[in-house]
Amino acid sequence: MPGIFERLFKTGQAEAHALIDKMEDPIKLSEQAIRDLKKDLHESTKALAEVKAIAIRLEREKDEHGNRAADYERKAMMLLQKAQGGDLEEAEAERLAREALSRSEESQQRHSETAAQAEQQQQMATKLQGNVNDLKSKISSYENDLVTLKARTKTANATRKINQHLASVDSKGTVALLERMKNKVEEQESLAQAYGEMAEDTQSVDDEIDKAIGGTSAGDDSLAKLKAKMGM
Repeated sequence: MPGIFERLFKTGQAEAHALIDKMEDPIKLSEQAIRDLKKDLHESTKALAEVKAIAIRLEREKDEHGNRAADYERKAMMLLQKAQGGDLEEAEAERLAREALSRSEESQQRHSETAAQAEQQQQMATKLQGNVNDLKSKISSYENDLVTLKARTKTANATRKINQHLASVDSKGTVALLERMKNKVEEQESLAQAYGEMAEDTQSVDDEIDKAIGGTSAGDDSLAKLKAKMGM
């Protein structure tokens, strides 16, 4: 199963191969590795959400600082306009305008700093999102590999059992046993045939003897007795 054991072992490739050779149950070990990956995915997703939340908050603060800077600049202009129109003393207007511009510059500075921080967080979020997507893809691939590994393991175990069974069969001994049984059956068949022939020979000799001495058959003797009983 290509790739998955890179995640299972972190002790070096040579040592990983040695551990793989000694594994008794790669299925369970692979399942545990996938569970670990899913746990990492959960943590990465949580971290991604937190980074995105910070980026959103910084983006909002950036806009607030920018709006505040523009608002102070607008107020400074209004103060100068009032002084020009005679509604406010020029000195006081300039003092307040300087204060407004100072705060505008301060807000603009914060706007720039917050914008940089928001950009940094957004870059982190983009990178972390790529890692999460890659991890999801690997988990999906490993789960598919695990399905294949399970099927291959079942096939391998079934094949091993069949081959072990076939290897344990003594073909020569089986053939020899069948030959002995065949010979034994043939001997029994020959012996049965011999007894049959002997029985036929015995019956033929008795018939010849009875015929030679003129003996009567059992049927003739019974008929004579019946005639004598009837007075015939």
